[in-house]
Amino acid sequence: MGTNHARVYSELRDVELVGVADVDLDRAAAVAADFGTESFSIDELLDHVDVVSIAVPTPYHAAVARQCIEAGVHVLVEKPFVDDISDGEELAGLATWNEVTLQIGHIERFNPAVHALEKILEDVEPIAITANRLGPPLNRAVDDGVIMDLMIHDIDIVLSLVDAEISSLAATSTADEQYATAQLTFDNGVVGTLTASRLTQQKTRTLDITARDRLIRVDYLNQSVQIFRQSRPDYLRENGNIRYRHEVVIEQPMIESSEPLKLELESFIDAAMNGKPVVVPAEDGLRAIAVAQRIKAQAHESERPLETPEERR
Repeated sequence: MGTNHARVYSELRDVELVGVADVDLDRAAAVAADFGTESFSIDELLDHVDVVSIAVPTPYHAAVARQCIEAGVHVLVEKPFVDDISDGEELAGLATWNEVTLQIGHIERFNPAVHALEKILEDVEPIAITANRLGPPLNRAVDDGVIMDLMIHDIDIVLSLVDAEISSLAATSTADEQYATAQLTFDNGVVGTLTASRLTQQKTRTLDITARDRLIRVDYLNQSVQIFRQSRPDYLRENGNIRYRHEVVIEQPMIESSEPLKLELESFIDAAMNGKPVVVPAEDGLRAIAVAQRIKAQAHESERPLETPEERR
């Protein structure tokens, strides 16, 4: 992901990609060569830059972010923000104290389809939200299971759409956490169902919002929104035969496609350089982590084998 950040920074107008840093020095040199910049140690890099993206493994987010913030450098931290919520709270306070911009890299917030969805939902009261983030096994090692690696995207989106607290939560997963599903019930009655998988042979990234008079479907991959409404079942008589017909009116708003990472980094730079509010503040990142941790704990609880009658005695 760090390579993608370097690429986008190198493409942005009025932005200079000063350099990259990585504990793997050969990797840092290769990425720097690819994008016409230099490789540095972190200490050296922080002496030369105004903003940084942190795309190291999650367990190192807190330490690297703290170093950057203390150096007065504005920081975008890839999701999930931190392993430990207390570390995230400390970083948020430290960023405020040092007058440093801190943004969390929940990239789906910048998907053009999500931007379109925000306007569509202005006059809609959701009843249920269903998110599917599915795909085949990866050909590389990933430390996080699907809850923290994949589902957390949809946790963040659902929390941003539903202005209410979670009143109940249930979750289950496979023992290796390559497949997980969770159901969230909010205190305003909205039900959210989230599924994430690395075992599904077709890549799917969708969000369905059910309201009383319509179904709104977001496809993150295609950056599209479809609105299904006026679904009417009917029976027609033709030539003495009765035929069943079901009509659905489908609306598809026009959406201008763009790379979400580019929009995310442009927003981050605007916040850092011009004092604009960040789209995904630390508080949002921490809330998503708190819910993900609850889901993970509940899912792991469901993995425990059932007790035998003798064990129950």
